[in-house]
Amino acid sequence: MLTASLFAGVLSAQTPEALPLYPEGATESNGLSPEKVVETPQSLAGGVEADYFIFPADPKTATGQAVVICPGGGYAAVAYAHEGIQVAQWFNGQGVTALVLRYRMPNGHDQIPLKDAQTALQLMRRNAQEWHVDPNQVGIMGFSAGGHLAATASTHFTDMTDRPDFSILLYPVITFDTTFTHMGTRNNLIGQKDDESLVEYYSNEKQVTDQTPRAFIALSDDDPGVSPENSIQYYSALKRHNIPAELHIYPSGGHGWGWRDSFKYHDELLRSLSRWLTEIRK
Repeated sequence: MLTASLFAGVLSAQTPEALPLYPEGATESNGLSPEKVVETPQSLAGGVEADYFIFPADPKTATGQAVVICPGGGYAAVAYAHEGIQVAQWFNGQGVTALVLRYRMPNGHDQIPLKDAQTALQLMRRNAQEWHVDPNQVGIMGFSAGGHLAATASTHFTDMTDRPDFSILLYPVITFDTTFTHMGTRNNLIGQKDDESLVEYYSNEKQVTDQTPRAFIALSDDDPGVSPENSIQYYSALKRHNIPAELHIYPSGGHGWGWRDSFKYHDELLRSLSRWLTEIRK
């Protein structure tokens, strides 16, 4: 087991520089103070500006696939190490270009994370040649609240420039129905008011259409924070629209395991995901 200091050293040795998603600055504010941003080697809380780490695939092994990774953190933080950088490094080993997005926290400004995710998808396609990417093989991945963001990007795209070609959702928040949602995630995104139009808009199981991209979904049956019903409802909505999907519900593991090899089914997950990525390229 790596200590925190050793783990930070491993990340810093292998992590590219964080680049601003909006080089000229974002046009809208989330109302948070830059002085209150807290960054550690594992997470960034209270993000005011969006940035990203890019991991281009080796040209010799690049498959053309690419993925924008949205770490979780309840829309209060981004756990960009075990739900971001470690994931991107694995994708590089699969010949896949990866972008780890440290999206801005909404602080009740609900459109901000979605704009960041859509901008990252567009950025991936604009840089497709340089980053060894097929612009028709650009997906999005998310964990927990980042899974909600990835599902939102998959159901609320504006055109083909910001539509993901596939999604990978790990223990995602999907619905904002109070019966099954994660209330912290919901409140941080849309506030504590009961705005039924926003609840409907961000209940992504209700926003699936025939144009929603295919999905790989994985979670634990014993997740105490985000009910498995979130993933089940999204999978069921995809099937109602005849959209290809794969759902893995592991017997145990709880919530937030990310890419940690302490997760009992870590190797099984990676084998399944590697096989799925190969299959959807055909």
